[in-house]
Amino acid sequence: MTDRRPFLRSIFDAAVAAAHPDVVLAPRLRPVPKGRVICLCAGKGAAAMAAAAERHYLDALELDPSRLVGIATTRHGHGVPTRRIKVVEAGHPVPDEAGLKAADDTLRLAATATPDDLLLVLLTGGGSANWIAPVDGVSFAQKQQVNRALLRSGAPIGEMNTVRKHLSRIKGGRLARAGQHAAEIVTLAISDVPHDDPSAIASGPTVPDPTTLADARALVARYNLSIDDAVRRALDDPANESCKPGDAAFARATFELLAKPKASIDAAVKVARDAGYETIALGADLEGEAREIAAEHARLALKARSEGKRVAIVSGGELTVTVRGNGRGGPNQEYALALAGLLKDTPDVSALAADTDGADGGAGSATDPAGAVIDQATFAKMKAIGLDPKAYLENNDATGFFAQTGDLLLTGPTLTNVNDVRVILVD
Repeated sequence: MTDRRPFLRSIFDAAVAAAHPDVVLAPRLRPVPKGRVICLCAGKGAAAMAAAAERHYLDALELDPSRLVGIATTRHGHGVPTRRIKVVEAGHPVPDEAGLKAADDTLRLAATATPDDLLLVLLTGGGSANWIAPVDGVSFAQKQQVNRALLRSGAPIGEMNTVRKHLSRIKGGRLARAGQHAAEIVTLAISDVPHDDPSAIASGPTVPDPTTLADARALVARYNLSIDDAVRRALDDPANESCKPGDAAFARATFELLAKPKASIDAAVKVARDAGYETIALGADLEGEAREIAAEHARLALKARSEGKRVAIVSGGELTVTVRGNGRGGPNQEYALALAGLLKDTPDVSALAADTDGADGGAGSATDPAGAVIDQATFAKMKAIGLDPKAYLENNDATGFFAQTGDLLLTGPTLTNVNDVRVILVD
């Protein structure tokens, strides 16, 4: 049996490299303004973006260091050394006190912008949890409770952010409102959302929001979210409506995408194709319940195997998990666990499913797994120690399962985030 794990990892690494801040940011940065560059960053790649911005302005353009200020709020363990831009490590996926203070400091710094200053906002996925600024009347603990309920609901990220934006003083265009006196507000973002909707990336802090309070209330009802009365009152308060097109906050604001999930999936497909695989590219915007998507992909793999084809099935997007059990894991691990149960009697099949940020679900630690890999060794270990993938799936305990088979993919923080990469190889 040929070990395909190194090759699977090379496909994943190619997808990550295509979206790294060191590659995509500098060519899109603006010239030095008359005044300061105020750099505000959020998300899992925020510190890496801040460091890249510093190299551009301080080293390449030789900007006086006193004219560069900023705050980069990132997930715990995702910080990198910086010179002028303060790095704050904060909670993700559940916000914490560090993110609460960082969001307040970010809003205050934005409000100091003058007509000579450039307000540079750098975003990657994870910013919604990193920047936590509850509206008046909603406590931090209540906002955390909403976030936990959303994470367990199975709602796609766009719907989660619809609720978040209407309970926030920084999301839904409100950061642009805070910094609207700047000469220019430039937002450069690495997309982690299906279809690359600017209002969904980090919950759109600098762009108009097409969703409404009524939309947020409808989602609370649809997913039967358990929320406090204070949160319900906030979602009924017209003062908490997000910023809409035509708001003065956007008069001098622009938004650009630096990297999209599609470019990373294209890079992954190229590696597989160059190795001689026929590729089935399913796109970069897949959504749905992880175990259900796994069943669809398993059928494709079994069909290719029955036809004697050498195929790589590649997909991106962001799957979800409706949590009903008490285990640990994330959508990529759950996808891989479902595959393991469906493909366990199939020779010459291997797969990798991982989040490009290096953390799939988890508890917010830098050591959380990025996902999992399965192959014949997995199937043999399952049989040898009597592991029942269905039982672990029912308990949403993919991490517990793969910890026993030795198949967790541990990459550490990658410092970018363009959603998931899933690859099934049929040899």
